[in-house]
Amino acid sequence: MMRLSILANGLRVATREMPSVETVSVGLFADIGSRHERTRENGLAHLFEHMVFKGAGGRSARAIAEAIEDVGGELNAATSRETTVFSARLLAEDLALGTGIIADLVRLPHFDDEEIEREKRVVLQELGEARDTPGDIIFDNLQSVAFPGQPLGRSILGDEASVGGITRADLIGWQQRYRPAGLILVAAGKVDHDMLVDLAAVRFGDLVHAEPTLPEPATFVGGLSADPRPFEQAHLALGFAAPRALAPDYFAARLFAEAVGGGMSSRLFQSVREERGLAYSIYAALQSFDDAGLFYIYLATERREAAAAMALVRDELAGAVTSLQPAELERARALVKAGLLMSLESTEGQASYVARQLALCGRLVEPAEVVAEIDAVTLEAARAAGHSMLAGASARASVGAAEKALAA
Repeated sequence: MMRLSILANGLRVATREMPSVETVSVGLFADIGSRHERTRENGLAHLFEHMVFKGAGGRSARAIAEAIEDVGGELNAATSRETTVFSARLLAEDLALGTGIIADLVRLPHFDDEEIEREKRVVLQELGEARDTPGDIIFDNLQSVAFPGQPLGRSILGDEASVGGITRADLIGWQQRYRPAGLILVAAGKVDHDMLVDLAAVRFGDLVHAEPTLPEPATFVGGLSADPRPFEQAHLALGFAAPRALAPDYFAARLFAEAVGGGMSSRLFQSVREERGLAYSIYAALQSFDDAGLFYIYLATERREAAAAMALVRDELAGAVTSLQPAELERARALVKAGLLMSLESTEGQASYVARQLALCGRLVEPAEVVAEIDAVTLEAARAAGHSMLAGASARASVGAAEKALAA
């Protein structure tokens, strides 16, 4: 059973009871991420996530780790372009501890100057590692040409100049953007809803209202990014504008993406890998944001085969718009539904689902409602969504391939 309560200051508290388990996953989901940064702040959301673990609520970094692991728990965090989440998984009896530590991380970070400088170096090492990994950096490159000059197109990690310029005052200012109406405290598993509400009131009830930080609207532009460094393989990505998360044709686009490149039976996998042997790894996916979306295809191939592989990808995409078959749609539908329902078999998956739907729709959404939307997609709708996405400009990125491989 899902339940929702709202504190007087607007913070939402939601639970999903799972009587058959003995553990609980609790998370604080914030509606703020890298796209809410100003240009000079790029990387601030991610550095904030790192820095709170370096000391908070009177605990050192080591003490934070020991406090959660003394009871066998796990503590984690993640920054995306639109959200940041701090989460813990514990035995049910330790819910108060997990909630308290998460509250300390967000509300009582120490932000020691020496730790800030040390962690900035760590983040720059993370950035350098990503740049040395073509299968990682290509997605930042694709995002940058899909949404050039926009916050949504910038790297979550930032760059050397922006990360190097972040100060303690910047971190404190970012912390103050965590407004109660933009926070969702969610727990799933063996959890008592009223207990979590009481914990939330103690830990977050005194947070005061603040105006939201509104991100710059996103506009898909498209273009080309070619990194010619001679890696062993060529990594290619092709992207198109896609529906936003709540668009009427979101699920139609999602099923089109799944049908053309979502599994081993998909058109792209069968054609590019199985029949032609042009790639070991190839897939398509749909990434949706509050006001925009990105449908993309990624593959890795031999450098000398890059142009041929990309030409085949384009042919398969064009063909799918008119010839997608009922069996392909049904297979994609089954994969999407199974993926959703399988993810809900864990406490972490349930907590993430509840928070995501609550943030998007402003209400609790039963999985059956999402399944019904997936079931309602017709073949004509899936084809139309594919046509709409492929009819516009494209974003193209490569690492290790000649620029001609990405010819429009």
